Amino acid sequence: MAELNQDSGGGKKGGKVRSKKAGGRVDLTAMVDLAFLLITFFMLTTSLNKPNAMDVAMPDKNEEDPEDRLEIADNRSMTLLLGSDNKIEWYMGTYSEPIEGPEIVGYGKDGIRPILLEKLKQVPQITGDSEKGLIVVIRPSEKSTHRNLVDILDEMNIVGAKQYTIGTISEPEIEVLERDGIYND
Repeated sequence: MAELNQDSGGGKKGGKVRSKKAGGRVDLTAMVDLAFLLITFFMLTTSLNKPNAMDVAMPDKNEEDPEDRLEIADNRSMTLLLGSDNKIEWYMGTYSEPIEGPEIVGYGKDGIRPILLEKLKQVPQITGDSEKGLIVVIRPSEKSTHRNLVDILDEMNIVGAKQYTIGTISEPEIEVLERDGIYND
């Protein structure tokens, strides 16, 4: 049982000697019980922060098997090269013979998003099949940041791109980024 004892005040030296009075007792058991009940209540009803994660399905790393290589039409593929200074260079088709681009844009609603939305509408019309949509290849460079990769994955989610992959950037593509000034430290 918890209790609060109060001093009776009769222990000073010098002066008159007075008789000791019995101090009052306050029972604190109910207050301690209430405190533990409140702590338990707030611990059980508090929601903790849950981490936000995006599911990305990654293929196996069996690069040697030629049967695993997927050939796609050039008019369906869009490549995004993530450079420095929060810039993206994109092109349609292959690097050696681009159908459109390369062009430098930024991230967000005024950057890559309208281009992605336009290409997502155009590609099924070009192929003549609604099942054959745009395939986006994301290639981050060494000069891009982790935040850039997260931002472009967010853009893929916002525009509703169903097929995209994260690949490795090639030396000629790095040279293009250097030439256009978005491969800086």
